[in-house]
Amino acid sequence: MTQIDLNSDLGEGYGPWSMGDDAAMLAVVTSANIACGGHASDPETMYQTLQLAAQRGVSVGAHPGYNDPLGFGRRVIPMAPVEIGRMIVAQIGALQAMATLAGTRVAYVKPHGALGNLAAADHDVAKAVVAAVQALSPDLAILAISGTALEQAARSARASVYSEIFADRAYLANGQLVPRSRAGAVIHDAETAVARLLGFMQTGRMPVLDGDPIPLAAQSICVHGDSPNAVQMAQLIRARLTAEGIGLVPFLG
Repeated sequence: MTQIDLNSDLGEGYGPWSMGDDAAMLAVVTSANIACGGHASDPETMYQTLQLAAQRGVSVGAHPGYNDPLGFGRRVIPMAPVEIGRMIVAQIGALQAMATLAGTRVAYVKPHGALGNLAAADHDVAKAVVAAVQALSPDLAILAISGTALEQAARSARASVYSEIFADRAYLANGQLVPRSRAGAVIHDAETAVARLLGFMQTGRMPVLDGDPIPLAAQSICVHGDSPNAVQMAQLIRARLTAEGIGLVPFLG
């Protein structure tokens, strides 16, 4: 039976402000990318999300991003690659400490938003991210957008790496995600997202906005937790994949 991981970006609230329905999503996904104080989250939000993930048997990853809560980490902040490395280590370390209190452990790292897109395209940034993660803990895996510079850097460094595709984001022919500023960048209709995923699982090729479908590898599928219908989309994806004989397993850790 074919198996794949289903992940979501969670723990992205702050203080009394919530973002998405983490409890509902953690009943569906097999891995959770938890914000760790850069683009979102705070110690209590981290702890509560980690504790719930542990109760649900969901694998946990760190989701570090630019220190830009107002922009939700979706704006590039000019930084040298080594500075980016130190920034994410501080965030990952904070989540690791909270994970210890919550009775779980951080198994992998997935850069968030603008940082994730930059690491996908810029080889120097990608190498800095991988080097920083390995310096902190060689056991941490990298969750990287399939076919990108970050995936290549992780493999070159012999790091444990998992390739990720997105259920709710459109692609360009170069394998990068369509910028959110462009029309059609985010897929909101669950049926459309599921149909595209099933087609990919059958062919290994992903439709793009500017060319023919491209081949991608995938060990994990992401559904963004901050979308209005995120839980419903994740539930439908899980149900349809299961109906097709595709098992959902936490590969990440």
